[in-house]
Amino acid sequence: MSTKKTFSPIPRGRTLIASSAIQRRVRELGARIRSHYKGRNPVLLGLMNGALFFLADLLRTLPASYEVRCASVRSYSGKASTGKILGLSEIQGDFAEREVVLIDDVLDTGLTLAEVRKRLLILGAKRVEICVFLRKRKRRTCAVRPRWVGFDIADEFVIGYGLDYNGLYRGIKSVRVME
Repeated sequence: MSTKKTFSPIPRGRTLIASSAIQRRVRELGARIRSHYKGRNPVLLGLMNGALFFLADLLRTLPASYEVRCASVRSYSGKASTGKILGLSEIQGDFAEREVVLIDDVLDTGLTLAEVRKRLLILGAKRVEICVFLRKRKRRTCAVRPRWVGFDIADEFVIGYGLDYNGLYRGIKSVRVME
């Protein structure tokens, strides 16, 4: 039995955020983060794999002196959150007295960001701020307040710009609502 993924065309759905709007907003977020951390060097922790494109584009707008780390953390299977965080124990290292910016693709239930933030504080982080590409307008399981938000969207399942459906469609340059 093969577990190999087969080619799948882009699923039907509408474009929610165009590539040009994404790039413009990422530059604005970069300027705000640079201003906030002027004279300081935070650690940027990108949550993979969803934040891959957002983190890469954001890094191009920030000082090269910022330390960058990535963690493979997930709670989704298909279109729904499982309610369980996988990969949390992989977040290790020296965060003692460091300022950390968590970079994530979507603020949905809030569970992943809340648990990762808690983990960083246990590891000694001085302060943890959150930057999300998308924030869904919905009731959250966990109270999470990002400092920086790319776009607020309705509670719809989206793909593209790093967001996937079972590992597919991350490379779409825009954000699309998946039917």
